[in-house]
Amino acid sequence: MTSRRGFIKAGGLALFGMSLGGIPGFLADAVAGTNSPGLFKKKKILVCIFQRGAMDGLMAVTPFTDEYLKAARPTLFMSAAKTATGKPLIDLDGRFGLHPSMEAFEPMFREKRMAIVHGIGSPNNTRSHFDAQDFMESGTPFNKGTESGWLNRAVGLLGHETVSPFQGVSLTSSLPRSFYGNNAAVAISNLADFNIQLRGNQTGANMASKSFEDLYDQTSSGLLKNTGKESFDAIKMLQKTDTKNYKPEYSAIYPNTTLGNSLKQIAQLIKMDVGLEVAFAESGGWDTHFNQGKDTGVFARNVGDLSDSMMAFWTDMGKYQDEVTVMTMTEFGRTVAQNGTGGTDHGRASCNFILGNGVSGGLVHGIVNPLAKENLEDGRDLAVTTDFRAVFSEVANKHLGINNNKVLFPDWTGKQIGVMRSV
Repeated sequence: MTSRRGFIKAGGLALFGMSLGGIPGFLADAVAGTNSPGLFKKKKILVCIFQRGAMDGLMAVTPFTDEYLKAARPTLFMSAAKTATGKPLIDLDGRFGLHPSMEAFEPMFREKRMAIVHGIGSPNNTRSHFDAQDFMESGTPFNKGTESGWLNRAVGLLGHETVSPFQGVSLTSSLPRSFYGNNAAVAISNLADFNIQLRGNQTGANMASKSFEDLYDQTSSGLLKNTGKESFDAIKMLQKTDTKNYKPEYSAIYPNTTLGNSLKQIAQLIKMDVGLEVAFAESGGWDTHFNQGKDTGVFARNVGDLSDSMMAFWTDMGKYQDEVTVMTMTEFGRTVAQNGTGGTDHGRASCNFILGNGVSGGLVHGIVNPLAKENLEDGRDLAVTTDFRAVFSEVANKHLGINNNKVLFPDWTGKQIGVMRSV
């Protein structure tokens, strides 16, 4: 059930998909006709993926020469040695090894189109999933009262005269905290068979336009009224296309997972040239308190899905690759030491991945000191040595051309770390 207050707070109207299967037929002509002029001029596009649950960055990108880590993880430590039991880590630079289930990332790293930032996290040391996600998505880690999300503020700072209702799109069932605010943003869980949900009442995708316009006209909230208009315009824009099946280009194969399907639909919107500039997707299941596994198990499946989904999307982008950058994020990392149930508990720093032609790639950025107890935060965690805002702001600055960090991250006055190339 979604209340009116919920929509007002979110600053966006969610468009919910009724079915998980199928390809949105009404996108066909626009997708098939990518060589024809779109509704909007080609713009840079940032795609953000939130790994909810807190990814173990020390297992995704392991400092495999660290003897302290090896001792702290007697059954979870992975080696880059070819003689290792199970699949070895992929040696990136003689110090850090990529999890073998993320082998899809290796070519991009070698081609310097993927950058990794290690030791990244929030300066707020909360280990609450809810609070840490809220702080990361609002971009104000010490201010719970911030009403807007950093991606919504980013949309507002793009400064275009013509604003598309698809300027900010989240492929989720409800608008994420990152998109709360006064600027245009919609949440679409599925482009096929979507419908509108408002005040807890669902109607089908083919609801009469008059009914929706009446509801829009009658609302007394200016914010909700504006949001409703944007969403209605978005629906009309989508429904102008005829029905055909979307086929990914360049032999891209998306995993049939929540993340894979979300990125496939983001690719469709990009190819429609409807003005998408900031997109958001989610990946869940990262809270690995028990039976985490090594080269097999829940963690291996999750990182495999992340890398395979991202690389399918990147392949599918083809001629759009110069315009697109993909960035991952997670609320915090996991403890250096494993626990008694073969897992890891809530920690502090993790790592993230940035994919694009404008990144300073082929490098593991950031600082990861030897994992001796005296170097650990609270004597147990990988220390946060890079504030997430240093990375998020640099990607937004260099890729989207946003140069107002005071608005984007109002409480931050730090320095960027050079994860993007100067142009």
